[in-house]
Amino acid sequence: MFDIHYHLLFGVDDGPRDIEASLALAEASIAEGVTHIVCTPHANDHHEFQPDLNRERVALLEERLRGRVTLGLGCDFHLSFDNIEDAFQNRTKYTINGKRYLLVEFPEMGIAHQISDTFCRFLAMGIVPIITHPERNPILARDPGRMIEWIRSGCLVQVTAASLTGRFGKIAQTMCHDLIRKNWVQFIASDAHSIDGRPPCMGQAYDLLISRYGRPTAERLCIDNPRAAFLGEYLPPQPEPAGIFDAPKAYKRGFLSSIFGR
Repeated sequence: MFDIHYHLLFGVDDGPRDIEASLALAEASIAEGVTHIVCTPHANDHHEFQPDLNRERVALLEERLRGRVTLGLGCDFHLSFDNIEDAFQNRTKYTINGKRYLLVEFPEMGIAHQISDTFCRFLAMGIVPIITHPERNPILARDPGRMIEWIRSGCLVQVTAASLTGRFGKIAQTMCHDLIRKNWVQFIASDAHSIDGRPPCMGQAYDLLISRYGRPTAERLCIDNPRAAFLGEYLPPQPEPAGIFDAPKAYKRGFLSSIFGR
């Protein structure tokens, strides 16, 4: 499996405090069958995003893990004004492995009206926003339909593995499964922070997906799509999202061209 949202780097945000804690997290993921991890430290008001330090920490972990898991580097990109302006000026600073996909996180207190314009500008730059854990955002949990416009324009969606299994409560769990049934979700990722508080549990989520939706869905959400994001490739063909294309065909063309490169 490929895990594209993971706070594995020690001493850079609210993830592991030291290298041993990072290694324990990595070992847990390896035991679950994860082969590739994107390290995604926060970029927000509390945690400065430090590319050079992040690369150093990735190298230290790779040395200790001795090729047992492949590490990449991205960012848990909070949609603040300063971050957005910096990303416009530095196209690959925050993207997964410096390529075309960007994990984006909304604030919990409000979503700016102009965010649709921001996403369109990212897409025009060749950056595909991946909306992270909408099931855990109180605004989107109350009104998931707000995502329709963003999905039409070309944004993708990632939900949290632990939300599927109920760790974040019934509301988050129900929303996750509803979004998966409607084919609004392209990625499952752990958003792991610690062994005790926020473990990865990708293996549990993968097994649950197989039992409820079948192996092809599990592989699409946990292997095929995240592999494409890791490598910076277009996603393979996707099932049509329910209710998204009830609008003019221009929306459909924009969404499909973003995913399939057509």
